[in-house]
Amino acid sequence: MGTDVVVIGAGVVGAACAYYLARAGAAVTIVDRATVAGGTSGRGEGNLLVSDKSPGPELSLALRSLSLWESLDSTLDGSRYEYERKGGLVVAATAEGLAVLGSLAAEQKSAGVTATTGVEPRAYEPFLRPDLAGAVFYPQDCQVQPMLAAAYLVQAAVAHGATLHPGCTVTGIRRASTAGGAIVAVETSTGPIATDAVVNASGTWASDVAKLVGLDLPILPRRGFILVTEPLPEVVRHKVYAAEYVANVASSASDLQTSAVIEGTRAGTVLIGSSRERVGFDASFPLPVLARIAAQAVGLFPVLGGVHALRAYRGFRPYTPDHLPVIGPDPRVPGLLHACGHEGAGVGLAPATAELVTAALTGSAPPVDPYPFRPSRFGADDD
Repeated sequence: MGTDVVVIGAGVVGAACAYYLARAGAAVTIVDRATVAGGTSGRGEGNLLVSDKSPGPELSLALRSLSLWESLDSTLDGSRYEYERKGGLVVAATAEGLAVLGSLAAEQKSAGVTATTGVEPRAYEPFLRPDLAGAVFYPQDCQVQPMLAAAYLVQAAVAHGATLHPGCTVTGIRRASTAGGAIVAVETSTGPIATDAVVNASGTWASDVAKLVGLDLPILPRRGFILVTEPLPEVVRHKVYAAEYVANVASSASDLQTSAVIEGTRAGTVLIGSSRERVGFDASFPLPVLARIAAQAVGLFPVLGGVHALRAYRGFRPYTPDHLPVIGPDPRVPGLLHACGHEGAGVGLAPATAELVTAALTGSAPPVDPYPFRPSRFGADDD
């Protein structure tokens, strides 16, 4: 069996890469040791955000991705994966916090973000506590159901000729014995796949794939939890989060950090986060962390104090030391490309990531400057 490109990973990022590559005419094979959205993509909120990003490379990528998600809404019928232009409301409890939000919003506006400052929080969310200092509203923030989004992207890739192999573990990457050692095949638990290009879209496990060709890719798991409430009448209309969330996203600390993040779903449930901590792949459910998340949510929306939580789930975000994803060709191994390390923004950044990967493989113009995301930036000889 042979193919032009093997995409390792069937989360939203891998699914998007497969779709854009197949649409560009490449023969694509998707492999995943589990199933579609079986990893981080299936354990997140599906946020497509610009509100939490300062001006820079990631925000540029996010803005491009938002426009692509808008196009995908028409192409793939976004109603099938709950694409919603719900907007984001960032709230501040103090005047000092509100001033920081206002300064960030001014910087974001200069980079192309739409933000409305000086808004009354309860004009957007009537059930918020009444004594908040203020808020900033971001109409560009959107949401999808991430498992469905990955599934429909894979389905669209298959419609363009791609093949999917779930339950297929990558065990090795074979390279030519000639100078340069270009990729010639991917070894899997179900047999070899001849190819000269591999896209490493394996999320939190991307460093394991890199090790198969002797590379050190500094991607680490960063654990997070989400609580899911019983279905409710419309209590939360937008994505709502506390100002502290922005700092937590940008933090490199390994200890536990939590901040209130609350949003409703089409099914009526409310998703409550968020937490961040680097504890390896510890899959335990520490009740104090869940209680802390719940208390912060009730602190913003007192009405949630009488609501039942149906379940909690946790995922592992693929964290990089500089908080930027790793995207594009790896010059150390001809034929290897990475599309990983997005931490909690993978769903939102997936389409633009796929465009960068497709541009690199087809020789077309990239949609944004790929240099800040280059895989070689972690190497000793990076320029």
